[in-house]
Amino acid sequence: MTRTPPSIDPALLHAGAERVLDAVGRAGIELIRFLWVDHSGIARGKAVARDYLGERMTSGIGVAKCRQAADLLDAVQPLPGFGAVGEARLLPDPDTFVALPHAPGSAAMLCDLVEADGRPWGACPREFLKRAVAEAAELGFEVVAAFEPEFTLCRGRPGADGLTLFDESLCFDNAGFDLANDFAVDLVRALTGQGIGVELYHPEFGAGQHEMTCRYQPALRAADHHVWQRQLTRAAAMRHGCWATFAPAPGPGLRGNGNHVHLSLWREGRNAFADADDGCGLSPLAYRFIGGLLAHAAALSGLTCASVNSYRRLRPGMWSGAHACYGLDNREACIRIPSTLRGRENDSVNIEFKGCDATANPYLALGALIFAGLDGVRRDLHPGAPATQDPNRMSEDERRRAGIGRLPASLGEAVAALERDELLMDRLGALRHQPYLAIKRADIRSFERETEDFEFHVHATRY
Repeated sequence: MTRTPPSIDPALLHAGAERVLDAVGRAGIELIRFLWVDHSGIARGKAVARDYLGERMTSGIGVAKCRQAADLLDAVQPLPGFGAVGEARLLPDPDTFVALPHAPGSAAMLCDLVEADGRPWGACPREFLKRAVAEAAELGFEVVAAFEPEFTLCRGRPGADGLTLFDESLCFDNAGFDLANDFAVDLVRALTGQGIGVELYHPEFGAGQHEMTCRYQPALRAADHHVWQRQLTRAAAMRHGCWATFAPAPGPGLRGNGNHVHLSLWREGRNAFADADDGCGLSPLAYRFIGGLLAHAAALSGLTCASVNSYRRLRPGMWSGAHACYGLDNREACIRIPSTLRGRENDSVNIEFKGCDATANPYLALGALIFAGLDGVRRDLHPGAPATQDPNRMSEDERRRAGIGRLPASLGEAVAALERDELLMDRLGALRHQPYLAIKRADIRSFERETEDFEFHVHATRY
């Protein structure tokens, strides 16, 4: 029986929607998922059948507003405006369309959360990053970024009694490449097949740990690509009978997975962070941006290391960036200045924010980093001298004289610092920061009542 799709007003279909409809028809797609990333960093969504995709590209799909007040255990926190009454709409961005290689007949797009009349909803994380990008643009800058996620590969889904690591190869061990080759090649093909450029891959420091880095992009696209990377990585692992977890600490005694953020500001096609005459290769603008990041570092942790589990990793001696300082190739500093690449000296100048992991909502994390850095630019904040040695080898007095502090040691400390930060609270707005703070405090209470094994299991399976 031939389907008769509902009639669609052509005037409502912009060019992006038409491209999506054409791709869906050519690929034989039956279901198209409308996805968003919630305040816990979890990708959620609804799907529309292909016959009704055209009209839903314009109207969106309804979702209860309370979903943005759900904690990691899926309990909705009691907050005004996030209860049984009220609906937002999932409005897809056609430029994020992906034909899911692991799910034949299905595709997906990433969405903004909007009001029923199409206006941006104040609890939308993706809109937060858009506002940060727009603020940079007002100053004449484009933000370029890349996420650098690590993940632990397991043999099967972790159970309540723990996980079984895929391999125990050494860091950068060629045997690790061979053991995971089929999975890694499958993943590269899945990513590149969707227009996501893969640049680097290697077995990482910890047993079962791997890292695949995608090419830098304009900030919003970088965050979108990170969402797809996480989804496609887990799907590729499941196709091979494995499980990939991005949890900061998926099990006891493991090294821990970070999700470092690289970023730089560009103006008129040139890297505004680069200065070949500087000892670190940085321009005065870059130093002021770093000054802003350090001024807000404690509060940023509440958004970039966003789970109870994060603070098993964010500790001195873990190369996680637990010290509030910056330095050239200093992996204990929360801000590392990577040495430049030969032949691409100017273009490769960037700053790496190490105090981030995959429990963060990437739109909130990257947006907050941009807002904090731009605050340093506006206020002409200088970060002081770079840390030229491992802060762990300095005495407490030496660190104090050098102005090197410590990032929060728990989610509770980080959330308290975030709440005190006037700039970030203002930029988040009440409809973001109220549910966000409530969710994180609910998580703290929940996991305080549970065993460590429960915490490891939830994070290993959620992320």
